[in-house]
Amino acid sequence: MEIVIRKIATADVNEITKLAEQLGYTMSQSQMLRNIEALQEHKDCDAYVAVHEEQVIAWIGLVYRIQLESPPFCEINGLVVDDRYRGKGIGKILIEKARNWTMVKGCDHLRLRTNVIRHEAHEFYSALGFVETKQQKVFEMSI
Repeated sequence: MEIVIRKIATADVNEITKLAEQLGYTMSQSQMLRNIEALQEHKDCDAYVAVHEEQVIAWIGLVYRIQLESPPFCEINGLVVDDRYRGKGIGKILIEKARNWTMVKGCDHLRLRTNVIRHEAHEFYSALGFVETKQQKVFEMSI
């Protein structure tokens, strides 16, 4: 299976929106388009897609973070492979892209967060060398 990894494009909005829904994140295409455009303009964010036979089948979002309490690090803020293509090494290819992006940013740590109910994702990340360092709760306030 030939997979091409490239930067996300605004033309990918339909496929990106559908893939986000597979993760449980429902969003309008217009909002997703605004998100893609904002990401493309931000120097500390990036996103890549995996393409097979001219079809976007996966994406990964990346961010370079600076926080007061820790050295700078990079974080995967989203990763999804179309459920029809899982188990074929595509996620691993995207993680390798994230590792390289992290090194280019001058960081030596790559983090990610995953929902506690995504047991298959936990196994996937552990198998690739990620180590669980803590558990958190997420709080949100509507403004």
